[in-house]
Formats: sequence, C-alpha cells, structure tokens
Amino acid sequence: MSPVASGLGLRRGLRVAFCAVLLLSGTCWPASTPETKHLTAILITAQDDLADSDFAGSIVLVMNNLGTASVGVIINRPTQVPVSRLFPDLKRLAPLSDKVYFGGPVEFETVWFLFRSATPPKDAIQVLDGVYISAKRELLHELLGRDKPMDGLRIFIGHAGWAPGQLEAEIAGGAWTLGRAESDSIFNGKSEHPWPGPQGSDSST
Repeated sequence: MSPVASGLGLRRGLRVAFCAVLLLSGTCWPASTPETKHLTAILITAQDDLADSDFAGSIVLVMNNLGTASVGVIINRPTQVPVSRLFPDLKRLAPLSDKVYFGGPVEFETVWFLFRSATPPKDAIQVLDGVYISAKRELLHELLGRDKPMDGLRIFIGHAGWAPGQLEAEIAGGAWTLGRAESDSIFNGKSEHPWPGPQGSDSST
C-alpha cells in the first residue's frame, strides 16, 4: 500500500478503530518478527503540501531489506494515546507522558517498536548501529520493566509499505526527499505532525 496514494477514507475509519482496539480488546501482535538479512535503512521526508494529511511532512524510517519490498515506520506522528493505555496492567507506566506513535496504515492493528541496545537482543532485527526493531511482546515487556522504560524506545501502531519499485518511483516523482538514518534522528527528533492530522474530525489539539 502506498502511503501517498492510499485512500483517506480508510485511514479516517481506522482513527475510530484505533482507540477501540486499545480500550476494548487489547492490541494485536504479529505472530513473529520477519526474518531478514543485513538491514539497510534510510530516512525519507514527505512534502508538506501532500493532500494526504497523514503523510504530509511525515518522516519515515525505511528498512529496505525487511521483506520483498520497502517497509517503514513514520517516526514523527505521535498519537494522543499514552503508552500506559496500551499496557493497563503495568501500573508503573501510568505517570509517563510518552505517546504511542502512528507508524502507518498497513496492519494498523499490530504493534512494532524501535529501541536502542548496546548488544544484539534476541527476537529483534538490526535497523542500524545500535538500533533494532521488533514485534515481540515479551521483549517489549522486558524493555518496559527497566528503570527508565521509554529511554531509547518508541512504540508504533501499524507501518507503511510499498510494492516493489513503488517507493523508488515516488522518490523520483518528488514526493519524498532522502536523508541519513541515525539513532538521534529517530529518538531525539521533533514530533511536529501529530496523528490524526488537521483534516481529520478528531485531529489533535
């Protein structure tokens, strides 16, 4: 599914489903983290004037070898939902203000997370030096059990994806600009484009 060409109606329906998933039924998790060879990653930034408010001005970490085509997560779209609501049984998270991020419209009901680690952890895939991605719930619970649970950790609902060759065509057409993927860009970057965007009836305040 192309983040530029995908329909707005689908995402607006998912905005309603998002809170319902979190509040009523809990969050779904992929059965396993995809296997991959050595992973290469880049950052791409969408033009601010894209008609799709979900992706206008968004910054996407694209992982080129995660599957048969490019896969990514939007790293600057925090939702209004705190991480503590995703894990109501973990009472120690209640005081935290950290938010769950909108990673993209693909498999919106699933949870992925990026985190820093000095050593290669089990059940995770390296994104770049010292940064890993995973969808393993047990690993995420382990990270959330640390003294500083959200230090070097970002949690996403859904992800972005493209058909083979599609992202390259969109970049060539000027929809995205390329940037270097670095740890600080992921975890210390400003989040100036909250999700849902201003065109949504439930846009953030």
